[in-house]
Amino acid sequence: MPEIAAPARARHAPLAGVVAVVGCDGTGKSTLTADLLANLRSRGPAERRYMGLVSGEMGDKIKHMPIVGVRLERYLAAKARRAQDMKKKLPGTVTAIVMYLLSLWRVAQLRRVMRLSQNGVRVIADRYPQAEIPGFNYDGPGLTADRTTNWLVRKLAARELRLYQWMSEQKPALIIRLNIDADTAFARKPDHHLSELRDKIEVMPRIRYNGANVRDIDARLPYPQVLEAALQAIDAAILVPRAS
Repeated sequence: MPEIAAPARARHAPLAGVVAVVGCDGTGKSTLTADLLANLRSRGPAERRYMGLVSGEMGDKIKHMPIVGVRLERYLAAKARRAQDMKKKLPGTVTAIVMYLLSLWRVAQLRRVMRLSQNGVRVIADRYPQAEIPGFNYDGPGLTADRTTNWLVRKLAARELRLYQWMSEQKPALIIRLNIDADTAFARKPDHHLSELRDKIEVMPRIRYNGANVRDIDARLPYPQVLEAALQAIDAAILVPRAS
């Protein structure tokens, strides 16, 4: 998987009180983020924000839109799956526009996280954008200029890359990276393709998140140990005293 040239050194301090949980499907991100949110809310104001795209929670929200929701979600999901295959050329201008709009949506989500941080609200982010490795599967740019000769798509790809470079500068205070092996992930998520799980597991450790504070946790451990390790990392990173 080709890497993208790193952006200029970040000019921003880490986002106070923001913790991102990243990792392959099957690592238990949804369960962990829910439990971390409950713990943080026992200590003060806290919110959870999903930073993924069409699949997962965003897709569920689109499905519930009146009249067009289900069809729109299927259309966007199909376009996203096609564009996520970084070995293929982009299929056309329409898909490129959809991908660019999804990246703009991600920017809007990050701006909401930044406002919450500025207002003293602690945030648990499920996934987090990065600009180092392309591919929506890895929360990176969905478009790359070398995958097309279409001038408009190339222009959108350049603009999208700048969006992700800006987003990568908005580093969370802590990134909890859940690690797992492909067989365990597949046992937990048998509806996923094993090859896709292997690919993401190979790529995730290479992402540096622009020098953010990353804590690696073995997601194969019994869940209580995973949760306790995550809470300890949060205590050290954002200095929030636990409720007595």
